[in-house]
Amino acid sequence: MIDNVENIVLEHLRAIRSDMARMSERMDIMGAELVVIRQHMAGLVGGQSLHDVEINALRRRLDRIERRLELVD
Repeated sequence: MIDNVENIVLEHLRAIRSDMARMSERMDIMGAELVVIRQHMAGLVGGQSLHDVEINALRRRLDRIERRLELVD
């Protein structure tokens, strides 16, 4: 009976080890995916910043044109 209990414990420990290995693999994959998402977000933020600069330049030009044409009160 003691052998039976030891075998059951060993089987459970092996199953736990196997589950932990699978979880570790999943965590590695999720970490890699998170890096890709962060890089993508950084690209989006950089692109948005560029658009903001371009819009501000266009606003300045429009303001100057309106002043020259005396369209502003």
